[in-house]
Amino acid sequence: MNIYSDSSHSTLKYLKDTEVNINHVLLMMGDFNIRDSLWDPSFPFHSSISDDLIMIADSFDLALLSPTNPGSTRFSNTAGKSNSVIDLMFLRSGSIELDHHTILSKSQLSSDHAPLSIDIPICDEVIQSSKLVITPGSDQEKEFIKDVMSSLVSLDTSNIESVESLNQIVNQLGSIIEQMWSKNTKRSRISKHSKQWWSNSCSLALNNYRSSRSRDNWKVFKSTVKEAKQSFFNSKIQEITNKSRGPWELMN
Repeated sequence: MNIYSDSSHSTLKYLKDTEVNINHVLLMMGDFNIRDSLWDPSFPFHSSISDDLIMIADSFDLALLSPTNPGSTRFSNTAGKSNSVIDLMFLRSGSIELDHHTILSKSQLSSDHAPLSIDIPICDEVIQSSKLVITPGSDQEKEFIKDVMSSLVSLDTSNIESVESLNQIVNQLGSIIEQMWSKNTKRSRISKHSKQWWSNSCSLALNNYRSSRSRDNWKVFKSTVKEAKQSFFNSKIQEITNKSRGPWELMN
C-alpha cells in the first residue's frame, strides 16, 4: 500500500478516523511527512502524530523496520534546512521473507526524495495448460456411468458391521470412481472455451466456422453456443429444484 500524507497529515487522519477494510497488506510505504526521533537520529523530538502512524500500521499487522543502510530519504535544496527521514516502509510483522528494505540514495535523479527498495520473493507456480475432462452428454459420460454402475454391482456391502468396514467400502467406492474416471476421460487444452456448458456441438460449429470463415457459419456457431448455455443452465436449475435446495444454490 503506497501512501502520501501531506504536511497536514490528511491521510493519517483519514485512516485513523475511518474504518478501512483492507486485508492482507504485506507492506505500507510512502512519504508520511513526519520527522521523528524514532527513525531520524538527527531529529531530537517525538511527535504524537508518529504514535497515530504506528497505531495505524499495527492495525494492518505491520511494523516499522530500519533499512539496511540508514540515512536521509529527503534531501533539502534550501540553505539552512537539513536533510530528513520522512519516507518510511512498514513490513509484515514477523515475516521472514520481508524483513528489510534499502534506501537508494544515489537513484533519486531529479527528485528530492530517495527511492525505497525491497525484494519481494515470488514462489514458482505451475500453470496447467490442459486437464482431464468428460464432456456432459457425451459418449464418454455414458460409458463412465455404465462402468461405475457395473462395478458397483460387484461391491459387497452385506457385511458392514463397524466403522472400519464402512471406511473400507467407502475407500473401494472411491477407487472405483477414480479408475473409471481415468479410463473414460480425455485430455483437453484449457482455453477460454473451457466452460461446463461447452459441448461437442459447440466444438463442431466452431470448427466449421474456422474452416469457412463464412458469416452464416458464424451465426450458426453463436446460436449453438446460446442453445448449449440455455440447456446447461436449465438442467442445473431443474437439478437444484428437484433437490429442494435454497435459491442461493442457483448462484453457485
